[in-house]
Amino acid sequence: MLDLQALDSRADQLRHQRASLPEIAEIAELEAKRGDVDNLVRDARIAVDDLTLEQQKVDQDVEAVKTRRTRDRDRMDQGLVTNPKDLERMQQELVSLDRRISTLEDDELEVMQRLEDAQGELTKLEGMVAETDEKLGELRVARDEKVADLDARLADVSTDRGPAAEGLPDDLVALYARLREQKGGIGAAELRARACGGCRLTLDAGEINRIRGLAIDEVVRCEECQRILVRTPESGL
Repeated sequence: MLDLQALDSRADQLRHQRASLPEIAEIAELEAKRGDVDNLVRDARIAVDDLTLEQQKVDQDVEAVKTRRTRDRDRMDQGLVTNPKDLERMQQELVSLDRRISTLEDDELEVMQRLEDAQGELTKLEGMVAETDEKLGELRVARDEKVADLDARLADVSTDRGPAAEGLPDDLVALYARLREQKGGIGAAELRARACGGCRLTLDAGEINRIRGLAIDEVVRCEECQRILVRTPESGL
């Protein structure tokens, strides 16, 4: 019974190690951070796309005004405008077009700068994502290697458990299993130096005398914690 308990405790330890690998927590933390950065990347891409469209519109506006200015100048240079009032109006319009072009080109430069800044921010964020993905890849490899090792050790414990449980009465094994669930994984403990190996309390003299008189195959349980007590030459009986 003690061999069975030792194997089950070992399996519990291995399962706990498997569930609490540091890589698991690190992966969860990095994945959460990556999700936050993904949101920032999405927003940055939207900003770049919007500014790209804005720049295209400003470029088109500049070209449209420049085209109109060139057309009017060509008409004047070719002498197609002969009416003095029309000529004066067109000259005033050219001045107005020059101012409009200057304003649009200033807007164009401002949008280009904003777009450059937005693209720089997007590039930085994409670099953070790539760096995080690389680190996640390394952590997942390390985690999988450790999990594989722990799983192999668990398989060995499972293999050894069969012979350890062999020959034990079914009702005793069932009682032991129930106690393990109720008592934090320890269903059977050694009675050593008159103390329970489960709750660590020393049995009183009356209980020791009672146990001393029991048959060797009779199940003994701790009065305090109700775990199965296994008698050995070290029990102090």
